Amino acid sequence: MCRNIKTLFNFAPPATDEEIQAAALQFVRKLSGFNKPSKVNEAAFNLAVSEVAVVAQKLLNTLETQAEPRNRIVEMERARIKSAKRFRT
Repeated sequence: MCRNIKTLFNFAPPATDEEIQAAALQFVRKLSGFNKPSKVNEAAFNLAVSEVAVVAQKLLNTLETQAEPRNRIVEMERARIKSAKRFRT
């Protein structure tokens, strides 16, 4: 599950709210062991996702770097090439 959490810091353009929310969801899924929680756990699960997303956004807003922002398209192409090499059929 955590393989789906992508690096969100230092990209141009910055990470969107949707990307942060998706990373928070994957993180809570990994911690809880639930892909989809039961009805009794749904409120706690959703609250955790929301809180993790808020903290993640705060983190991204406060991190600093002197490195140039990475280009999303270039990084996606690198990941595609790496995946193709890894899962060569």
